[in-house]
Amino acid sequence: MDTKAFKRSLNNSENYHRKGFGHDAEVSGQMQSEYQSDLIQQIRDNGYTLTRGDVTIRLAQAFGFCWGVERAVAMAYETRQHFPTERIWITNEIIHNPSVNQRLRDMQVQFIPVADGQKDFSGIESGDVVILPAFGASVQEMQLLNDKGCTIVDTTCPWVSKVWNSVEKHKKNDYTSIIHGKYNHEETIATSSFAGTYLIVLNLEQAQYVADYILRGGDRQEFLAKFKNAYSDGFDPDRDLECVGIANQTTMLKGETEQIGKLFERTMMQKYGPDQLNQHFLAFNTICDATQERQDAMYDLVDAPLDLMVVVGGYNSSNTTHLQEIAIDRSIPSYHIDSGDRIGPGNRVEHKPLHHDLTVTENWLPDGPITVGITSGASTPDRIVAEVIEKIFELKGALALA
Repeated sequence: MDTKAFKRSLNNSENYHRKGFGHDAEVSGQMQSEYQSDLIQQIRDNGYTLTRGDVTIRLAQAFGFCWGVERAVAMAYETRQHFPTERIWITNEIIHNPSVNQRLRDMQVQFIPVADGQKDFSGIESGDVVILPAFGASVQEMQLLNDKGCTIVDTTCPWVSKVWNSVEKHKKNDYTSIIHGKYNHEETIATSSFAGTYLIVLNLEQAQYVADYILRGGDRQEFLAKFKNAYSDGFDPDRDLECVGIANQTTMLKGETEQIGKLFERTMMQKYGPDQLNQHFLAFNTICDATQERQDAMYDLVDAPLDLMVVVGGYNSSNTTHLQEIAIDRSIPSYHIDSGDRIGPGNRVEHKPLHHDLTVTENWLPDGPITVGITSGASTPDRIVAEVIEKIFELKGALALA
């Protein structure tokens, strides 16, 4: 499929909307009242630090809603205002935050049902309005919705669109796109749909396996089994790794994406020689600024003395999970929660350890004065972070009186 031609035709359609509908002021006020927090602003104004009683809160200097997320949510709100009586659907969570998605449900925005891992578009009819979320939708979904005669509101983050443009360039030059990401993540599914031949690698370890295969060959069937569900139809490692381009899921760890890019650059230079590198390797900078800023702020935060770290965000949020990894790498006791409701009753917290199911930890706040680091993923409103901080203050105050 000529995905570029399809996108051009979609952009020219009167049923396709990539910008808002002129309700900016009203929506801005609504979002500020629902998602902003006076407490968070107070902490910002106080050098990202606040002490009450025995608790000192140290807030990361970049956290929470990024521009792309805020834009997507605002467009969804505008869509409801602009189409007050039409049926409105969204192809996936607008962002990875349960409270924001529930707010859309309260506004009568319906989510495409999923059965046995597959989305069911059968209930969508011509004239319905369909929102594409911040991390995009596959080109096949867009085509289906366009063919059904839907009004499409595309809130895809421009940083995600930038990655799509990169894999389009790979495809145009017959390069295989090596995508650093999670093969079952919505953004990577969308990105791979714009690619020609592709292979998805989760981490540096998988990338090293591919690099070794490029240099020395190996067991083809073992390769295909190892990357099951993570490559394009008909992918052949013996044929399709001669020319490669690098792309990424925008929420992956910046440092790891850079390492993977450098690994394949060295690999192709070693295999084909420096003078042939440009014929076998392509790379474009597709690391999201907001993801990078939040990760850099987290590195700065964990350099300060902390007794524990709280990372706030949706459990299926990739960028939030990577913030959690940074704390774990520094051996700081760390708790990933999606809201203040996970704290209590008593000195207990329900949280999600990395790569594990939800668990409850008792006596998680230690006695005496403590310093707590706080950050949140790019899909988390300030108000949710404020609720977590207030719960910690209340709990420590109650423990001091006990």
